[in-house]
Parts: sequence; C-alpha cells; structure tokens
Amino acid sequence: MSTPTPTEETELAREWRLEVNMGTDEAPDWQLCPGVRAFKPSSEPNLEDSGDYDSGGWGGNEKTAQSWEVAVTIRRKANKAAKKYHPVHEAIRLAHFAYGAANKVHLRYMSRTGMPEAYEGKAVPNWQPAGGERTALGEVEITFTGDGPLTPIDNPLAEDEDEEGGA
Repeated sequence: MSTPTPTEETELAREWRLEVNMGTDEAPDWQLCPGVRAFKPSSEPNLEDSGDYDSGGWGGNEKTAQSWEVAVTIRRKANKAAKKYHPVHEAIRLAHFAYGAANKVHLRYMSRTGMPEAYEGKAVPNWQPAGGERTALGEVEITFTGDGPLTPIDNPLAEDEDEEGGA
C-alpha cells in the first residue's frame, strides 16, 4: 500500500482558535473565546543600527527587543434569560478595567486544524465595543498587547502520532 502524496492547500484566515486561561498558572483551564470574526496577530522586533566604519559602508542591524499583540473582533455572546455574557468575554472585559495582575489575560492561540503554529503569552486587553447601525450585531474590537514573551508552544489540537497509528 502506497502512502498518499499530500496536496498543498492554501491556509484560511479562520484557521485561528483563541483560548483564555480561566484557571490559574498552576491549574490552567483553557476555554474557547467564542464569536471571533477577525484575528490578526503580530510580533515586531526592535532593530537597532549596529553598523560601523569597519563594515565597508554596509548597514548592520541587531534585534534588541520584541513586542507582540493580537487584534481580535468578536461577536458578543450572551444568555439573555440569565442576563449574563459569555464568561470568557466577561473575563476579558473586566481585565480591561483592572490594574496590576488582574489586568493581564493569559491566552493562547493556535491553528484549529492542528498545524504546528501555536503561541502562548500574557497580554493587556483593550476592550472597545464597535457600535454600529441599528441593524448591526454586537461586536467588540479587542487588542491584546503582550506583557512579556509570546512563546511558541506545541499545538494542543495536533494529533499525537501514536493516535494516528504512527511509530
């Protein structure tokens, strides 16, 4: 039996899954942030000119720092009967108004298809309701500004090779 040749497929913007730790660092409880409509991660290096006279006129650059953020638009979810918003949305909203450690959201995002791209970090949320016309649905624009490192992690949605019948 021959191994099928994989085909290359174009990734979709909706590949990302955002989760928030509703537990603690010691006992994480990763919960889906539902209703994501737009997702844009970025990480910018800080480059400083490291050129000198000895470089023959060629410029040099040295990475001295890095920052990151994730811009997300969510469609707000609520239980109208209980008069409660989704708990993950509420945790983000309340962190926006807090200070110190309570202002940080521990998050992770990953390819929902199990591809190897996945990251984890803590960030300060900026919660801004989008408003809109009378026919618009309730959306919120959130910018998570990283506080500390954004760490590449193993994608928790990736299937283990042993489960697939591999080695």
